Amino acid sequence: MYAFDLDPEETLRQLDIIDSAESLSAYSRLAWHIVEPTRDMIPGWHQDAVNDHLSAVSAGHINRLLINEPPGLMKSLSTEVFWPTWEWGPKNHAGLRYLCMSYSHELTKRDNRRSRNIIQSKWYQSRWGDRFHVVGDQNSKIRFDTNKMGWKIASSVGGLGTGERADRVIVDDPHNIKEGESEAKQKEVLLWFDEVLPTRLADAQKSAIIVIMQRVGDSDVSGHILEAQLGYTHLMLPMEFEPDRKCFVYINERLFFQDPRTLDNELLWPEKMTREVVERDKKAMGPYATAAQFQQAPAPRGGGMFKQTWWNFWKRKGDNRAYVRPKGCNSNSSIILPDDDDFDAILLSVDAAFKKIDTGSRVGMVKLGFLDALVFVLEDYTDHMTFDETCENIVAVTEGDNRIGRVLVEAKANGSAIVNHLFKKVRGIIEVDPEGGKEARGNAIVPVVKAGQVVIPEGAPWLGKWFHEWNTFPKLGRKNDRVDATSQGIIYGSQNIDELRTIMLGQM
Repeated sequence: MYAFDLDPEETLRQLDIIDSAESLSAYSRLAWHIVEPTRDMIPGWHQDAVNDHLSAVSAGHINRLLINEPPGLMKSLSTEVFWPTWEWGPKNHAGLRYLCMSYSHELTKRDNRRSRNIIQSKWYQSRWGDRFHVVGDQNSKIRFDTNKMGWKIASSVGGLGTGERADRVIVDDPHNIKEGESEAKQKEVLLWFDEVLPTRLADAQKSAIIVIMQRVGDSDVSGHILEAQLGYTHLMLPMEFEPDRKCFVYINERLFFQDPRTLDNELLWPEKMTREVVERDKKAMGPYATAAQFQQAPAPRGGGMFKQTWWNFWKRKGDNRAYVRPKGCNSNSSIILPDDDDFDAILLSVDAAFKKIDTGSRVGMVKLGFLDALVFVLEDYTDHMTFDETCENIVAVTEGDNRIGRVLVEAKANGSAIVNHLFKKVRGIIEVDPEGGKEARGNAIVPVVKAGQVVIPEGAPWLGKWFHEWNTFPKLGRKNDRVDATSQGIIYGSQNIDELRTIMLGQM
């Protein structure tokens, strides 16, 4: 037996160096006491998931990463504090450059201060202080540089006036949820994201963009990334597990991550965000904010103002096909579509675009059939259309169905111009100016939809878009055109059914 003089402090230092080099999660747990000296770190598997994806960026396997997770899960600490100091020290890449942005400059300055506190701590310096040091003339809350030509800059969304180009561009919560961004502000953020942000990369091929945020709505940065298919690896972690939305991440066609939860509504971080805490916060937030910020889905599960269980479906006579209905629809049977001559009235309702007449924008257009207490959605033509395309589609629909007694065009936007242009070409076209705003009109037809009186075609190719829009109405969605057109048609039809019946009889 031999006795060795072991220095416990030196042994601990060497173990920290080894563990940190191998794992960002291990490093984060070790560095925690510097940024939160009075609170114990509560570990959760979601932290490892985020760290594993950031490590994949470090390894060059990912250069576009989108992470959606609820607030309060350490996302800023992970991405803006622990990860950069880990790459500089334990991974020995102190030449890397970071540009960090949020809706608030104060938040990125806060995290710059936290990063600098870690680097300048006795713990960090005793382990990696020989690898680099912070340059004295560039050592502030907004920016600090390393002697290896690396730097970390704190900026804000839209505030890139430095001209610097980074290896890591980190966008942490680009939207201001607390103050509630206007639609114009959200469009401004998306324009910045598309046109300015990509120019801030040091290497167009190798530099990485990391977006980490809670969802705000359809028109947020995450929605834009996903809808435009911008090639981001997507880690999506809802507060409560939804089996049909289980997150799988593949890198180079190999499974890299899957949400480990198996039970419906299983919590993401029950050690801290307990069931009691989550239910308390859900009650205060309401269904729309809960859907976006907690569940990372810009629509409440099962619908918000309009529930998916309220909708009935129609089939054509003799159609025995078994259609797969959208999840959450509990209707077990289909109503047979009436014969052409049986309807009391049929109309086309148009929610006109707000843009200039020579540019394409979204137009709501639905054909509705009325029979007794039921309203049949016969077709949904909603799409992006120019002024000319809108007029052409109205003409084509009315020429293809001589049962249409009225064509309703909302008086706002380009509605008046459409009616004036088509007045002599389309029979029954009129300008309407519905009372109340869009939300008021939506509220007015809630009892009709709730009673199962609005019937939609089973198996229609546009049902996915239909449910998404109705589920998000009136909040969290920028696209309410089919809701506006439908509510306008139902309200007009119910108020003028006798006149419409007379028109229908005269056309038969």
